[in-house]
Amino acid sequence: MDLRLLRYFVAIADEGNFNRAAARLHIAQPPLSRAIQQLESHLGSTLLDRSTRPLRLTAAGKLLYVQALQMLSRMEDMEMMMKAAATSKRRQLVIGFVASTIYARLPELIREYRKAAENVELVMVESTTLEQITALKEGRIDVGFGRIRFDDPAVRRIVLRNEQLIAAFPIDHPLARQSGPVSIRELAREPQIIYPRQPRPSYADQVISLFRDHAVEPRIAHEARELQIAIGLVAAEEGMAIVPESVRRARSHDVAYRELVEPVTSPIIMSHRFGDHSPEIVVLTEVVARKYAEWGYARPTAIHDFD
Repeated sequence: MDLRLLRYFVAIADEGNFNRAAARLHIAQPPLSRAIQQLESHLGSTLLDRSTRPLRLTAAGKLLYVQALQMLSRMEDMEMMMKAAATSKRRQLVIGFVASTIYARLPELIREYRKAAENVELVMVESTTLEQITALKEGRIDVGFGRIRFDDPAVRRIVLRNEQLIAAFPIDHPLARQSGPVSIRELAREPQIIYPRQPRPSYADQVISLFRDHAVEPRIAHEARELQIAIGLVAAEEGMAIVPESVRRARSHDVAYRELVEPVTSPIIMSHRFGDHSPEIVVLTEVVARKYAEWGYARPTAIHDFD
């Protein structure tokens, strides 16, 4: 599919008007209209409801809009990384990460890696676990830090550790004032804020499965785009959330945390291309092993494969 047509379509969807979109794209309106007609013909579906002002997307148009944004964003990331690689004289390691691993000591690992590999340029890319798998196979990232277990013969995963899950409440919530662990059954009566909203499956599905494993159905109040928004919604008293224990570091003045009665965890997984034993990857595994020993964590079993 022609990326130019996707850029034209996104501009029209954003502006809701052909003339404004044409001005934004610095082209005339007639060729823009023809381009969208060409795109609709190629897809065999009407993308815009032209009877409304401003223009509205059809059901097919909404679906394409979401996919187009993701595709264009990936292309921009790739172009940026390629330009950086072309101008840099240092070796490069591109790391993908999910937001919650920021609280799980990832920044400390990155700082230690910079000390151990001063000649390597690090590039950090926030992405979901599933996006990381695709990016690894396509060569857009070299390492991923995520939380979703997956099976792909082209990608090797190393479970670094399993992190305890806890409950996050608004500071004035009745359950926040109590002491001791809270049970899954108690939480099932509360409105839940889960994240991320997409793509799925994701950590959100882990939380939903947690409730169902205990024969209760969660009351989902919001599906947040990311962890930070979920915590913000908790603070705004829109519901509660089940989050990794390390998220306690995120904020404390308007969110309270309680441990769970049930021993439930979420894995922290480091992934890389199968067979990749490059010096950059080897140094990273050495850093992880050394820092985990300092922090009192068990050494990840799969790390031994690099010794």
